[in-house]
Amino acid sequence: MNDHDLVRMANQISDFFRAYPADEAKRETANHIRNFWAPRMRLQIYAYVEKGGEGLKPLARDAVASLAATDTARAKAS
Repeated sequence: MNDHDLVRMANQISDFFRAYPADEAKRETANHIRNFWAPRMRLQIYAYVEKGGEGLKPLARDAVASLAATDTARAKAS
């Protein structure tokens, strides 16, 4: 999948949750990506955010960054 499509999808997810309180919106956006995106897609969007995340809305970027940190910590603990 190309980066443009992942950005579009992440932004759509964050748009859905943006009416929630900020912490909950970030958590639910991250949960949706964790639960419904293939691991390959998640790794690709993590790398994209690491390179700056151009085009991602702030909520989507923050959710992806927190999810990446959580996944990295889990991988190191294994």
